[in-house]
Amino acid sequence: MPVKVNHTKRRLQEGKLSSAFNLSRLRTVEVAQIAEAAGFHWLFIDLEHSTMDIDTASQMSMAALTTKVTPIVRVPEGQLRMGARVLDGGAQGVVFPHVDTAAEAQEIATAMRFPPHGSRSLIYGGPILEYEAIPPAEACPAVDSETMVIVMVETPKAVENVEEIAAVDGIDVVMIGGQDLCATMGIPGEIGSPRLADAVGRVVDACKANGKWAGLGGVYDEVHAKAYVERGIRLLLGGADMSFILAGAKARGQFLASLVPE
Repeated sequence: MPVKVNHTKRRLQEGKLSSAFNLSRLRTVEVAQIAEAAGFHWLFIDLEHSTMDIDTASQMSMAALTTKVTPIVRVPEGQLRMGARVLDGGAQGVVFPHVDTAAEAQEIATAMRFPPHGSRSLIYGGPILEYEAIPPAEACPAVDSETMVIVMVETPKAVENVEEIAAVDGIDVVMIGGQDLCATMGIPGEIGSPRLADAVGRVVDACKANGKWAGLGGVYDEVHAKAYVERGIRLLLGGADMSFILAGAKARGQFLASLVPE
């Protein structure tokens, strides 16, 4: 059956780390090929903290399907209809931020899964099915199996409820929003804090107990990122387009400024 393989999900199933190229500024369909050339495994297409629209996100998602880089889109808080639309448009995963309770996670899982496991409206053809008219009884479970539903925990309340959140059927990944969680815990920016480390450990343990994967965003320091991966993080935000461009441009700018004509 022509259903696009979710390469990131395969990596996770093999116990491997899967790192993201975060997108909020770039608006080109070339970005998946750029990410692949740079060694990344998935696109974190961010509709929460950018002015990008659904059509642009879907164009980039469809282009990514021709590579081994998985297109995953973060939608704004509570936007269930938008989540289903980006999946229809070619995304192989959707991220919902600010999920504090199991009830919220269950509502998301139900909306993102096809019947009988959920209430997502059926699709016909489209990029995920390579435009083939597959009977719904075959297409729906096949697409569900390649779709990743990711919820983010970003508050102490969410951490307290993480065991129940991770137990929700239909959720694949519980991802910690490192910066927001630090801020809501009263330790903004302290990504190396033992309190954040304890929260990461609790999320990892909850995921392992429920057959889910633990993810982490907002921690780009190489020392701390390594430690959290060693603790059990498997889906990792690897850095953003703007920071990559600025780092390269600044390094080149400093080099050029050092050149003194004779």
